[in-house]
Amino acid sequence: MLDAVGATPVVRLDRLSADVDGVLLAKLEYLNPGGSKKDRVAKRIIEDAERAGVLRPGQPVVELTSGNTGAGLAIACAVTGHPFVAVLSRGSSAERARMIAALGGEVVLVDQAPGSVPGRVSGADMDLVEAEAQRITERRGAFRSDQFENRGNVDAHRTGTGPEIWEQTGGELDAFADFVGTGGGLAGVTLALKVRDPSIRCYAVEPAGAAALAGGDTSRPNHPIQGGGFGRADLTHLRDVPLDGHLQVTGDEARTTARLLATREGIFAGFSAGANVAAALRLLRGDLAGATVAVVIPDSGLKYLSTDLWEQP
Repeated sequence: MLDAVGATPVVRLDRLSADVDGVLLAKLEYLNPGGSKKDRVAKRIIEDAERAGVLRPGQPVVELTSGNTGAGLAIACAVTGHPFVAVLSRGSSAERARMIAALGGEVVLVDQAPGSVPGRVSGADMDLVEAEAQRITERRGAFRSDQFENRGNVDAHRTGTGPEIWEQTGGELDAFADFVGTGGGLAGVTLALKVRDPSIRCYAVEPAGAAALAGGDTSRPNHPIQGGGFGRADLTHLRDVPLDGHLQVTGDEARTTARLLATREGIFAGFSAGANVAAALRLLRGDLAGATVAVVIPDSGLKYLSTDLWEQP
């Protein structure tokens, strides 16, 4: 199954971009086996750790996750014979936890921080999840995959996602934008594209009200865009990465655009896909009019059926 990870298609979003000057491209990462771009990261981290001897045969693997990396690791661990423990905030969607459990992973749910909103994972929530993941790792003598720090996260996209985008577009690309969780996807794709053409502009996408990377407003950490926007200003994976700018998207913009992706383009995706496409459309309506802009579709809408993403307006 790990050999099925990657080589996802790129499609044009001509319906959503019909009223702008330019081309909008989407790489369909939700078509990976676990339903997200994090399958690449999980595969890379497990294979690298086994090759380096830091992950022993049969040793448990533990990870903090909002759900997607957990699903990817559950698949990778099932195939390679490692028990897997996923530590999630109770603010993550129920579908994610159920998927990990269905794939054989053990799921540990951590109560949200005081003041957090159910269904929305804040930076404070993730801090509590991190503390629990550390305790479990020590108690079980486990390998901590540590997606926020493990270089394999970046390398999975630097050697996979980024080169694929370059090849699939024939190098005819002006910009790339990506919603930031760990920063590994944005970092890896940016490094891959800029080594091939330094003029390609790469942007970090954050939730409005949680724009820590941009040094902006961080007064609204309880946004609905799951999988990122945790209010962390200093992400290891983005240090020294040559970004060209930062964009902010509201929860309503992400939600509305994700719904339009489904009804106009037939792409059933999650909140962060809506954020990415909304940000790219803003670029095409502004300074990058006439350009070709690429984004990834990080995960599947099936992971959000219990959230307000798919409530009837």
